[in-house]
Amino acid sequence: MEPSAARYDERLTAPPSWWGIAALIAVAGGLITLPMGPLPMLGGVIGAGALAAAGVSAYGSARIRVVADSLVAGEARIPVSALGTAEVLDTEEARAWRLHKADPRAFMLLRSYVPTALRVEITDPEDPTPYVYLSTRDPKALAAALNAVRTG
Repeated sequence: MEPSAARYDERLTAPPSWWGIAALIAVAGGLITLPMGPLPMLGGVIGAGALAAAGVSAYGSARIRVVADSLVAGEARIPVSALGTAEVLDTEEARAWRLHKADPRAFMLLRSYVPTALRVEITDPEDPTPYVYLSTRDPKALAAALNAVRTG
């Protein structure tokens, strides 16, 4: 495997129910503009549907990758050398870390529709961030990829 090749790559896409809600928003846009005639109604369907789809797509486009010697989570790029132990969180433990155990200084790539997560300690003494919380559908694979980079 090339050093620059991704060892882990996941896109946190929005669930199908959200796309159904976007379709309902398109229908609502059409119903709102229906009294103005058929052409404005069509414009309302297309406009509202495009805006709703763009919103769902943008929110569901978060990626988590382990590339070369870095963890890339959303807009953050963290060198693996600054990361400590990774803790795989099941559904209940992930929920606890999202709610009452959460630290406001932590970096969280949180998607409520993904039930499992990975929590990774930050070991860099210069960084005030205590840990990284990543919603992921396969936390064991992400932890394994981070360990593989760490061990070489």
